[in-house]
Amino acid sequence: MKLNKQVFLDIFLIFLGASIYSFGLVTFNIPNQLAEGGVTGLTLIIYNWIGFNPAYSTLLLNIPLILIGLKIFGFKSLVYTLVGTFSLSLNILIWQQFNIVISVENDLLIAALLAGLFGGVGSGIIYKIGGTTGGTDIVARIIEKNIGLTMGRSMLILDIIVLLLSLSYLSLKQMMYTLIAVFVFSIIVDFVQEGSYSARGILIISDKNDIISSRIMDELERGSTYLKSEGAFSNIERNIIYCVASHPEINTIKDICKEEDPKAFISILTVNEVLGEGFSYKKMKTFKRKPKVK
Repeated sequence: MKLNKQVFLDIFLIFLGASIYSFGLVTFNIPNQLAEGGVTGLTLIIYNWIGFNPAYSTLLLNIPLILIGLKIFGFKSLVYTLVGTFSLSLNILIWQQFNIVISVENDLLIAALLAGLFGGVGSGIIYKIGGTTGGTDIVARIIEKNIGLTMGRSMLILDIIVLLLSLSYLSLKQMMYTLIAVFVFSIIVDFVQEGSYSARGILIISDKNDIISSRIMDELERGSTYLKSEGAFSNIERNIIYCVASHPEINTIKDICKEEDPKAFISILTVNEVLGEGFSYKKMKTFKRKPKVK
């Protein structure tokens, strides 16, 4: 791994994400006795059992896990995981010293929503650049490698175990609000990772492909691609138009299809991420269509 501007930016973002996450943990989870999943959840259990500071227990629990999982890490992943782990512990300690109090007037619902929001934003930033804060994802990777159980299922099982253990100091009411925080956390993480830009893929089967694709390129300045296909029943070969557009543009494309071919078959797909011209970088000022070679 070469040290360059991108690496330093990634490290800064991991620290920032850990700071946001730990702020929510110290300000909303701990004062309102809301649990967490994973290793962070274990640190809260230890804190409520014997009063041991989560800033230190995070390190004590994560470092052995990182050492056990050394073989499954690449060098970059190892560095980013170490940065994430130390950043989380350090930021928990920092926010504890600031001792910021945000009153939610004993409303556990607001506390759960804010805990999920800050946790999701912080973790989402870390995950987006390929970092972690250690924890159960290391255990899940080890389980996947040695037992074959997928990471998603392993992490779910581990989180359920930690949340059940949290009932040792939580009431059932607090646990239900914790589940709300976990739900909000997962939504926000997905939102941060995928970005607020909403894109859709669209497949169009029509007898007027040339006209429809031309209008999409001319009116929306979106490129389109022909996919070769053959009907399973008719055995007729034809082209399928495929293009990716923003959510508002989908309505325009549907209108074009309706005007040119009311019988056109349209399938709209959810696209998790789009990289390339018009999405991850700006479109060219003019969209020039190459003439069709006959």
